[in-house]
Amino acid sequence: MTPLDKTLRREVTIDGETYTLVLDANGLKLTPRGHRKGTELQWKDIINGDAAVATALNASAANDSA
Repeated sequence: MTPLDKTLRREVTIDGETYTLVLDANGLKLTPRGHRKGTELQWKDIINGDAAVATALNASAANDSA
């Protein structure tokens, strides 16, 4: 296996909208193209089953700041 020691950036289209997916050693981040803020998940949250909680908290924080 190749270790994830560098950041990987990929473009993905979901329902006709373009997003940037960033993978690194800490986790992943999905951001609408042209924006800085997005949904972040850490690998440990995914492994522990806390991904749904982390996503809900990130969404809540994003809505509060909008």
